[in-house]
Amino acid sequence: MNHGKPLCHTIQNAILSALLAGGLAFSGGVMAASQGLYSSNELLDAGVYSTSDNEQIGEVEDILLDNDMTVRALVIDTGNLLDLKGNQQFVIEVGKFTVETRNGNSLEEIEYRVNVDLNEEQLAQQPEYTNDWWKGARESAQQAWEETKKGAASAWETTQEGASRALNSIGKALENVGEQTQEAAERTSE
Repeated sequence: MNHGKPLCHTIQNAILSALLAGGLAFSGGVMAASQGLYSSNELLDAGVYSTSDNEQIGEVEDILLDNDMTVRALVIDTGNLLDLKGNQQFVIEVGKFTVETRNGNSLEEIEYRVNVDLNEEQLAQQPEYTNDWWKGARESAQQAWEETKKGAASAWETTQEGASRALNSIGKALENVGEQTQEAAERTSE
């Protein structure tokens, strides 16, 4: 009887789930309780509710990801549900919403509910999802990414330099100890 295949299959599924969940993970407190895997297709058009009065304020129009493929924000389309003077699509950043899963064990029946920690007035103050916002956010995100890469490279170089200096100091100290030990051995043999 071969017991290795089911275990191998289970491990492969666990690894795949972890990779997918990590790639699509909502960071920074977006989830009330981790579900392990989320469907972006099912999250699109999910109802969005205000936590202040539990009323529907819109639907998820888009999901915005960073370079590392984690969710940065959701675009909420308020349509005609709110009287926001023509402004209909707002960018809601991670930390200002949670995702609630219903019927999570069945892909055919899964539903998401997005709870926004903003009232109507606060929602109206969020960035509008426009082409100008998109260009500015892309440039800012790319610049932050480049600065992070430079900072990481600089930290690596600093670490290498520090380690090199430490190794040189240790080498010199060992060399001195070796010389002193040799001198002591020579004096003892005389």
